[in-house]
Amino acid sequence: MQTLTINGQDYQVDAPDEMPLLWAIRDLIGLTGTKFGCGVAQCGACSIMIDGTVVRSCSTLVSQGVGKKITTIEGTSDSILALRQAWRDNNVPQCGYCQSGQIISAAELLDTNENPTDEDIDNAMSGNICRCGTYVRIRKAIHDAVELKKQA
Repeated sequence: MQTLTINGQDYQVDAPDEMPLLWAIRDLIGLTGTKFGCGVAQCGACSIMIDGTVVRSCSTLVSQGVGKKITTIEGTSDSILALRQAWRDNNVPQCGYCQSGQIISAAELLDTNENPTDEDIDNAMSGNICRCGTYVRIRKAIHDAVELKKQA
């Protein structure tokens, strides 16, 4: 048994060390907001944060998450909450599949940069693919989330 701390809660999982963290989060713990996309850490759909840094959970092992603070889309940080609201306000998702990874990457950006430029946003989001092409709405939602965080 291993203990994973996800969104501030401890979970006991019976998983091999080499299991991708994605499967422990989704299948063993039941937090299904994190999505499987490509399986080779290229699309960003499976993005989570470990100790405040975005990682791809499809290529991060369970053993790498033990003793760390893991944050998924179900987390309730100020950045994640503001981004989820801004995403809704701007009708960002079309198919929605990549959105949890997009929001996690945007949350890392807002946690380190309180007022990102378009260039900062484009750089931070460059590892996340949106097959529907909602990049302009994503950028606007990130700017709107900055304002929502200021109001909170």
